[in-house]
Amino acid sequence: MIYSYQQQFKSITYNGINQSIRLIVTGAVHGDETCGVKAIQRVIRELDSGLHLIRYGSVTFAPVVNPLAHAKGRRNGDRNLNRNLFPNPNPKDFEDHVANWLCPLLGQHDVLLDLHSFNAASEPFVMVGPRNNDGPLEPFKQEQQERALAKRLGVRRFVDGWLRTYCDGVQRRLSGSNELQTALRYGMGTTEYMRSVGGYALTLECGQHDDPQAPDVAYRAILNTLAFLGMIDAPEPEPVAPEQMEALSMVAVYDKQHADDTFSRNWSSFDPVKQGEEIGRRADGTPVLAEFDGRILFPDAAAEANSEWYYLTRPNPAF
Repeated sequence: MIYSYQQQFKSITYNGINQSIRLIVTGAVHGDETCGVKAIQRVIRELDSGLHLIRYGSVTFAPVVNPLAHAKGRRNGDRNLNRNLFPNPNPKDFEDHVANWLCPLLGQHDVLLDLHSFNAASEPFVMVGPRNNDGPLEPFKQEQQERALAKRLGVRRFVDGWLRTYCDGVQRRLSGSNELQTALRYGMGTTEYMRSVGGYALTLECGQHDDPQAPDVAYRAILNTLAFLGMIDAPEPEPVAPEQMEALSMVAVYDKQHADDTFSRNWSSFDPVKQGEEIGRRADGTPVLAEFDGRILFPDAAAEANSEWYYLTRPNPAF
């Protein structure tokens, strides 16, 4: 396939004298999410000026992971890079080429901080992985390290359960088949891939796309990560106080079945919903009602038919 934009992939690595942990920080996995780009560029300037010095380990910055989408100012180039993220020996779209560069790069590191933003105005939050487990969906052994870092990024909201919930949705779209591997493949994004190759990873949703504070949220998270991992000379950041935390688990995903399905109001992530409350209406007028008390997450009024429309979460007191 020939692209109208000439593209190249870029990463920058800083190595300390004492080699230990290897961190990678990524921005613009979705091209219109620019807060991570700005924050990474700011940290790079400060490292180059000598304001900060990497003393232990190494950190790699990839400010623009998806240059085609970024150049177009769109979420995607040809498709959503944060789904079906695997090396592909026969790349068919631009995101396959990104994956062939990005996946080996992720595999060279121990920790990933992936910086994102979202559509509707709401509070920043971090998405974490599963509990330690040996199950077939997302086996994991670094829950303690991952959640300790999450609590020091500078946000108070924490969400888990994404891959499990997303795979339930994929299996439903497959008419209830048990094609777990198909579901897993289409649920694999940056953090899921990082965990699959032995690392741990966090997705930080830094705020609404155009929120002027979102780059500051991303910048603070990068510095807190470097400090917490002992990579720079800085005090270790304090974890968020337990009484300030709000932990939620994703429970269910709901699809937009028809292009004319509509929300009943302008929902934002973390808006509370009551069981039986109307979320939206199907194209034929059938109301879509909340199945339980919780909070809505990632409502996407512009979603295409047969794709994710919104998620519902419940409190997670065991976080």
